[in-house]
Amino acid sequence: MSTRKPVARTSLPSDTTSYPARNFLNRELGILAFNHRVLAQAKNPATPLLERLRFLCIFSSNLDEFFEIRVAGLKEQVKLNSVAKTSDGLSASEALQHISDYAHTLVEEQYRLFNQEILPKLAAEGIVFLRRSEWSEEQLQWIKGYFFREVMPVLTPIGLDPSHPFPRLLNKSLNFAVELEGKDAFGRSSGTAIVQAPRVLPRAIRLPRELGASEYCFVFLSSVLHEFVGELFSGMNVLGCYQFRVTRNSDLFVDEEEVKNLRASIQGELPQRHFGDAVRLEVTDNCSQNMTRFLLEQFGLGTNDLFCVPGPANLVRLMQIPDLVQRPDLKFKPFQIGSPKSLKKNRSIFESIRAGDILLHHPYQSFAPVIELIDQAVTDPHVVAIKMTVYRTGTDSVLMQSLLRAAMNGKEVTVVVELMARFDEEANIGWATKLEQVGAHVVYGVVGYKTHTKMLMIVRRDENRSGSALRRYVHLGTGNYHPRTARLYTDFGLLTCNEEIGEDVNEVFKQLTGLGLAKSLHHLWQAPFTLHANTLKAIQAEAEAARAGKRARIIAKMNSLLEPAIIDALYEASQAGVRIDLIVRGVCALRPGIKGLSDKIRVRSIVGRFLEHHRVFYFYAGGAEQVLLSSADWMERNFFRRIEVAFPILDKKLKRRVIVEGLQVYLTDNQNSWEMDGNGGYHPRRALRAKPRCAQEELIDLLKP
Repeated sequence: MSTRKPVARTSLPSDTTSYPARNFLNRELGILAFNHRVLAQAKNPATPLLERLRFLCIFSSNLDEFFEIRVAGLKEQVKLNSVAKTSDGLSASEALQHISDYAHTLVEEQYRLFNQEILPKLAAEGIVFLRRSEWSEEQLQWIKGYFFREVMPVLTPIGLDPSHPFPRLLNKSLNFAVELEGKDAFGRSSGTAIVQAPRVLPRAIRLPRELGASEYCFVFLSSVLHEFVGELFSGMNVLGCYQFRVTRNSDLFVDEEEVKNLRASIQGELPQRHFGDAVRLEVTDNCSQNMTRFLLEQFGLGTNDLFCVPGPANLVRLMQIPDLVQRPDLKFKPFQIGSPKSLKKNRSIFESIRAGDILLHHPYQSFAPVIELIDQAVTDPHVVAIKMTVYRTGTDSVLMQSLLRAAMNGKEVTVVVELMARFDEEANIGWATKLEQVGAHVVYGVVGYKTHTKMLMIVRRDENRSGSALRRYVHLGTGNYHPRTARLYTDFGLLTCNEEIGEDVNEVFKQLTGLGLAKSLHHLWQAPFTLHANTLKAIQAEAEAARAGKRARIIAKMNSLLEPAIIDALYEASQAGVRIDLIVRGVCALRPGIKGLSDKIRVRSIVGRFLEHHRVFYFYAGGAEQVLLSSADWMERNFFRRIEVAFPILDKKLKRRVIVEGLQVYLTDNQNSWEMDGNGGYHPRRALRAKPRCAQEELIDLLKP
């Protein structure tokens, strides 16, 4: 029987009002600053041309989500007359004004880059997007045939009149506002119609090779609709046709404490996501003033919410182009994915794990061992149970298929599915339903807390000298169980059968599926119980060591740094003399390099080929060098409103690998690294006389097979 004592919640959310606003930077402006760095990748001539286009599309996608969630939330505060202020002291209205100014500047830069650099350079490489004025007669005839065959049958033009009010348009859908004159067959002459382009239609249409002057000739769907929109309004004159796109509030609201069935409530809310309150209107710059005013009125938006763009209103849909164009010379060079040598020595992955802990570093090393671990567990007669958390895994997940097979094979399968994983709710509900149908135990975590931790535990009966005994095999990761993103995101994963870590993971699963007080854990720091308090203690211990004249050091890598108490502790540690390096990919509310406040703190952001996603925390700890990995950022939500774990790397060789591969290599990067100043500005670190160093390229080379 375990002698570990129950633990109470040891930390509470920070009261941001107790910290001076001047010490913090604005979260929303920090997110926009990150997207500015993404846009810089599209601007960088050293980035391969088709990858520059891809970064341009990623910027658009990120900005969409920013408006759908962050701007939408601020607008809700304004609507409710909230007096709450952000940690930097701005009201919601003030923040919205700053956001509008910054976002408009970024979008102007984006389209200038698209029109003046990306398109001309693509054309020079034989990848051409033809404007209507450039169509030859042969091309025009082919496009006309395409319109009548593929486009017109799926269009539904809606003329506006008393019996046809302004339609309910889908979030982020491509639409056309058409100005007309004349009367139709019923004598109506409203003068305005709306045409929504169905999402099944491609936004860029490739012409047959024999019709193009180059191998890759495309026309925009918007150009096709502009050219032939008159065919939808027989006998009437088209005075103008204008693209527009509305972005809506996409945050789901589910009162988890009031609902009796969380899955049913979320399923009920999902359809409404596409029709939330409007938060942004994008129109092409040829749109008439009258039509622009009309659209703003229909959506209840003001001029700050309007973005007039000189080009396609939905650049994000051009994300398909790099995949359609077979030009490897215009893309990032492919690389060989490595795999730990220890996995090659044994047939059974269980045997490999018993020989010693295994560290996986994605995408440089394959995600296949995780898939293989579950696959072997499915058919292994000695495996009795599989438990796993699911946050994001995709609609076609091989891992979920394996869990289905395991349940059908009679294994005890338990899956903790997070139904509130933003934009993945529908996929997760689908997997939950399928798993339940084959007899798996499916639970949805704890009401009021997102299950964000990434854990897999396999219970196997192993033979030993005294007979047999159950052993826990565990995978803990910083990233999702998603094979596709494992090729795009940097993440660490640990495979271990360490008995105490296995006990800790089992304890967390017990909390998620059952009831009872949380017990103290051997090694894991867990939110919402000990993660915040232990992080503060580790920072404070470094500060105390520095005050005593001892060596002290903190290095931390994460996606976001926002939690005020942690930031305040870092300020105190800096003032005590601790040298602190923070590698924060996205938003950082801490102000580095401020005299008397944060002299010893440097903040940098790495934005490159792969999305920097792993969270790595290093404390010198009197020479013991404490190293932890986690899926948790240093944000209030991760500490207090999510189920998270931070897990230590106990093996000395693997610990050294994490320090080198997860931290040190990034501190020397002078190609994809941006240094942050005390006002939230970012400046690229570039090699002058020093040797050019790119962390991601070095890791590709270091971990290749």
